[in-house]
Amino acid sequence: MPDASGAATRVGVSVRRVDLCAGDVVWRRGFPVTSIPRTLVDLVPNLGLVETVVVADMALNRRKVEVAELCRWAHGRIGRKGVRALRRVIELMDEGAESPMESRLRLLLVLAGLERPLVQAPLDDEGGNFVGRADLYYPVQRLAIEYDGQVHRESLVEDSRRQNRLLNAGYRLLRFTAADVFATPDKVVAQVRSGLDPRAAHPRASAAYSWSRDTHSRANAAV
Repeated sequence: MPDASGAATRVGVSVRRVDLCAGDVVWRRGFPVTSIPRTLVDLVPNLGLVETVVVADMALNRRKVEVAELCRWAHGRIGRKGVRALRRVIELMDEGAESPMESRLRLLLVLAGLERPLVQAPLDDEGGNFVGRADLYYPVQRLAIEYDGQVHRESLVEDSRRQNRLLNAGYRLLRFTAADVFATPDKVVAQVRSGLDPRAAHPRASAAYSWSRDTHSRANAAV
C-alpha cells in the first residue's frame, strides 16, 4: 500500500507500505494491483529468491510477462531498493518450466554451483526420431533429469515406456520426487554432480542437438 494509504492491518492480512512509481500499479478485474515486475521485487524479501523465481517461471510460461519487460523495468529503476534482487531473478528464471517443483529442482542444482541445465528439452534417437522430453537435460553428458510428481504417478505405464525409450536411445536418466528435493537436497545435488563427471559423458557429442529456446542468453544480454 502507498505510505499515504489509511488501510490498517487486520487479522489474516499483512499490510506493507511503500511509495510506488508510475507504472507500478495496474488494473485487473476492476482492482488496482502491483505490476508483475513490482510484485516480484516485493516477493523476494518475503518468499526468498527460490520461491520468487518459481513465481517468475510460471508468469513467463503462461505469457503473463516477458523477459524484455522485466529487464526494461529493472533498467529504469537502477539504484532503487530491490532492483538488484530482481536482476538475479531474471538471471535464474526460465520460461520453459512447467511446474513449481521442476523450477525448485532446477534451482537446487544451479544454486549449488552445477551447470545450468536445459529445460523441457526434446530428445531424439540416433535416427532423429523423437523419443521423449526431459524436464532438465545436460546434453554433453546426455543426462536427463525428471521430477516425478502426481502427474507422473498417474501415468506410470507410459512413463515406464518413455524411460525405456530414452535408455535404449543412449540417454542416462535420474528421477527425483518432492521428498528428495525438500528432505535430502544434498543427495540430489551429489547424484547429479556424479552424473556430470566428465568420465560419465556419452561419446556421442551434442553438437547436432538443437533447441529454439534462447531465453537464457536474451536475459543475460539485456540485464
